[in-house]
Amino acid sequence: MRLPFFNKIKLFEIVFGQIYDGTSDLQSILFARKCKPSFPLKVILSSVLLPCFLVIAGCNISSQRKEDRPQNGSLQDLLKVPVVPKLVREASVAQGLNFVSVEGVTAVNRLPGTGGDLPPSVLRDELIAEMKKHDIPDPEMFLQLPGTAIVRVQAIIPPGAKRGDYIDLRVISPPQTEASDLHGGWLMDTRLRQQQTIAGEIRKGDVQVIGTGTITTRACLELQDDETLMLQGLVLGGGKIQNDRKLGLVIRPEYQHVKVASKIAEIINRRFFFYEGKNRGGVALAKEDDYIEISVHPRYRRNVHRLMAVIGMVSTSGENDNTQAALIDLGKRLLEPTAASEAALQLEAIGDASIPTLLSAISNPDPEVRFFAAEALAYLDRNESIKVLEDLISEYALYRHEGLLALEAMDCQAALEALSRLMQQPSIETRYGAFRAIRRRPDGGSLLRPVEISEGVNFYSVASEGPPFIALSLVEKQEVVLFGNDLPIPISGFVRGLGGIVLKGESGSSSSIRISRFRPGMADRRVVVDANIGGLVSGVGKIGGDYGDCISLLRSAKEKGFISCDLAIDPLPKPPNSIQGNKGVGSIETERLPPVNLDPKNDAPSETGWWGWLKS
Repeated sequence: MRLPFFNKIKLFEIVFGQIYDGTSDLQSILFARKCKPSFPLKVILSSVLLPCFLVIAGCNISSQRKEDRPQNGSLQDLLKVPVVPKLVREASVAQGLNFVSVEGVTAVNRLPGTGGDLPPSVLRDELIAEMKKHDIPDPEMFLQLPGTAIVRVQAIIPPGAKRGDYIDLRVISPPQTEASDLHGGWLMDTRLRQQQTIAGEIRKGDVQVIGTGTITTRACLELQDDETLMLQGLVLGGGKIQNDRKLGLVIRPEYQHVKVASKIAEIINRRFFFYEGKNRGGVALAKEDDYIEISVHPRYRRNVHRLMAVIGMVSTSGENDNTQAALIDLGKRLLEPTAASEAALQLEAIGDASIPTLLSAISNPDPEVRFFAAEALAYLDRNESIKVLEDLISEYALYRHEGLLALEAMDCQAALEALSRLMQQPSIETRYGAFRAIRRRPDGGSLLRPVEISEGVNFYSVASEGPPFIALSLVEKQEVVLFGNDLPIPISGFVRGLGGIVLKGESGSSSSIRISRFRPGMADRRVVVDANIGGLVSGVGKIGGDYGDCISLLRSAKEKGFISCDLAIDPLPKPPNSIQGNKGVGSIETERLPPVNLDPKNDAPSETGWWGWLKS
């Protein structure tokens, strides 16, 4: 429990006076601080605390008579428990919902002679110092090799991230680099930290992300011979988080008390709990009189903002005689589209008692009312929500992002089957959004079986009744997804990709294509594959190509008209602000956060391609 300085002096004066009179209440104070004295209290106080207090207070308490002490304050007044407001959010503020940017510097190797050194600079010195720290021999010579380049790396850690989670990395070559192209490069181990300039000096925190992996440059995505695009890129899923990111509730000053924190944590755990084996655990832990730590409930793993919003709606009195009246009032508000979002969250916060109220709303004629009621039921793990969400996702683009997250969170087989049916819809973003929700689920492997075409690159062929299309991922995973039947690629002439790759029709056969790779200083590589999408993608892997090579070759073939179906880069449903009825309600995913511009002068975003998508 934290008290103002002068109140602490008064508290010590009262406590010591009571000990002197044989009426100490310090035992309860030490218990509130979770400190159990191992010696008699009077011994501790007389030998340690009493001399300290005499120095601070400047007076001799032992000689002061009880009737001479000020009577304007008492131990009971200072320990008085504040009256807690009705909702958790009125007594506390959510903490840890921000995105954290971390940075580092490292080297890229395996470049086909397109690397180059960097003139003397802070970044170069920083990398050399890091390499020496890890006993890398002759770092100066290594950085001068034509297959090596120095780069800056950035990652954005989402709220609620756990140790071991993987996130995307952004790679940028610094100004004045002698490197010309990062395509085909491998990002060497890099350690990313938070950095801040204080008094003209850069201060660094502990390592929060360790990253490595294959670089996919912007040039692969935008098919432009622009040097700037060749020196920027992504490493999808290349960063591994080293520490949990804590969520929490900070108790407002007027309610800071150990009993208040304990009570709120207990109420939250009655509503949000999970099982680890046979043990039941709650998500809330009162760490201090002013702070409650929140663990992410498994059902809200992809939607931590919603979790904290719902926790904020939990009643501090729990279920009582007033709960039924609250349910009736919330049921009326739920039927008003303008108030439905917050009403549904409050009903979700109540828990199972609110299920009849929510069930009565999923048949409402207004789609917004139906959606918010079904969404809340999904997070309560009720199967009645599945059909409603499936229909709304199919019909309205407005509800696709949040609806797919809700179906992904449900554990039941029926939710998996609904997502499978959504992959048959005409909408490209609905099909790919449902695909990604299935791929993220623990049971998704029963429906989706990838073929690894090269290290870390997967190809999926998804049976779909809608028009065929190809989706390329730029978040989390290196994956090529073909929806519908495999399509022939009738090559007339040739297609040139990046990295010396050439695609050409096989003479005398319309069912085969030849993929060749020519690189200076290396043996030429050739392979003949089936003249379809699956053959093209697998052939790139057979000649040693990477994900960037797949993207550039598919885009080039599409531009020349050899691929007849649509080719889309991350056609994901976007979270509309119009369905986030409350500020702070709704979800924000890592991939939706634009990267911080590390060097605005040398990093002007283009209007098209993945950079433009990130801006959206």
